[in-house]
Amino acid sequence: MVFVVVVTAIIYILPSFKPELWPHNQINLGLDLQGGMHLVLEVDSEKAVESTTERISQEIREQLKKERVRHVSVNPIEGSRISVEVKKEESIDKLKTLLDDEFRDLRELSRTEAGGSFSIIMDIPDRDRDQIKKLAVDQALETIRNRIDQFGVAEPDIRRQGEKRILIQLPGISETQRAKDLIGKTALLEFKLVDDTSSVDAAVKGAVPPGRELLYRVEEDPQTRRTTKTPFLLKKRTLLTGASLTDARVEIDSQFNEPYVSINFDKKGARIFERITGDNVNKRLAIVLDNSVYSAPEIQEKIAGGQARITGRFTDEEARDLAIVLRAGALPAPVNILEERTVGPSLGADSIRKGLISMLIGGLLVIVFMIIYYKLAGLIADFALFLNILLIAAGLSGFGATLTLPGIAAIILTIGMAVDANVIIFERVREELTLGRTPRAAVKAGYDRATLTILDANVTTLIAAVVLFQFGTGPIRGFAVALSLGVVASMFTALIVSRMIFEYVLLNQKAKTLSI
Repeated sequence: MVFVVVVTAIIYILPSFKPELWPHNQINLGLDLQGGMHLVLEVDSEKAVESTTERISQEIREQLKKERVRHVSVNPIEGSRISVEVKKEESIDKLKTLLDDEFRDLRELSRTEAGGSFSIIMDIPDRDRDQIKKLAVDQALETIRNRIDQFGVAEPDIRRQGEKRILIQLPGISETQRAKDLIGKTALLEFKLVDDTSSVDAAVKGAVPPGRELLYRVEEDPQTRRTTKTPFLLKKRTLLTGASLTDARVEIDSQFNEPYVSINFDKKGARIFERITGDNVNKRLAIVLDNSVYSAPEIQEKIAGGQARITGRFTDEEARDLAIVLRAGALPAPVNILEERTVGPSLGADSIRKGLISMLIGGLLVIVFMIIYYKLAGLIADFALFLNILLIAAGLSGFGATLTLPGIAAIILTIGMAVDANVIIFERVREELTLGRTPRAAVKAGYDRATLTILDANVTTLIAAVVLFQFGTGPIRGFAVALSLGVVASMFTALIVSRMIFEYVLLNQKAKTLSI
């Protein structure tokens, strides 16, 4: 059994020195050892409530149009409330019936009815608002995780922190600004019609017509690096969103030799896109991402098949990042960076060097002390100690765990704990030898009596390590992982490996004395 364990450990640790060897699992270094980025984000969950309010307002308008209820205005107010007002008496009853049947979940705040007009103000109940906020954070966490996975960061640590915060640690990443842009981009893709009948110049000066909005396309000249902003007057109504996307990939335009992003819609989205293009031939359709116009091509004919393209003088890198965020989906609400730390690779390399030096010095002092104080038995304990470190390294590699600077501290702590178990055993053996027992009987009694004490001490330490792993973050988890592996390895080497060596030596040499 010991042979199998040792051989398996060697197989798992070899790839850390030669990556081409099986099973290709190397010891992953944490943020503090190989450098990288540490971010704490806060999800603006109130924006998710506002988006839901806007969506409900749009649904009310569509239902009113479907039921042919006229002279009704529906407007979101203060971000989270909906005002509905009707000025024709014959439409009041239809409106009330519609609200009672289709939107009974909304909470009524006030209503006014006088002189043939009727108005009501509603909002989303508190319980539903809390649920929307919670789901917004959960969805943001999953979306960010998908983006980072597609970005290609090895061993990222992404977790929820509190009610609205997300902790992100990206070891080994060097393009920090690109990573921040990728993580923080809301990626809300919308298709809207361009209003070519109203004056863009008047809108720029502040006279934006009702139901319209002014957005810009920002372009950068690759040679002069100067940016230009082109205004577009768009109809506010969103005809199609990125929620219907199934894929987004980078392709090269054969005519201009420039990259663009090709997008595919699902069946429902393809039908809507076909209808939009069929109903608006010779009109311009703007492709809007996060309130920025990427392109506004003229619709030449009805487009079937559910395919479209996003152009905009992209670099290869910008096109790839845009495809990543579109595939991963839009964030349900904007995220704000509250804390940002970057660790350089040179600082990480210095930490590794100092950690290894401290491990070598501490290990060497323990080895020398054990040989001087316990003689041959100390040499056996030193061999078990070396095997203990080998097993910890193999465990980190095999389980795909991350080694951090506190993890190195945990390994050094484990060196002392592993020797501590042997000290307890050896002192028990000495007591048995003093009582006149034979070496074999003394070793057997020493191990039998010390085993329970060692198990008790190590299991309680293991419980503490598990708690640290469960509730800790980042380096704390790294310490807990290394400590847990060290506790298990030290119990194996102290209670099984060293005892096996003792019994082998005593059995084959038939010794009358024991060097302890």
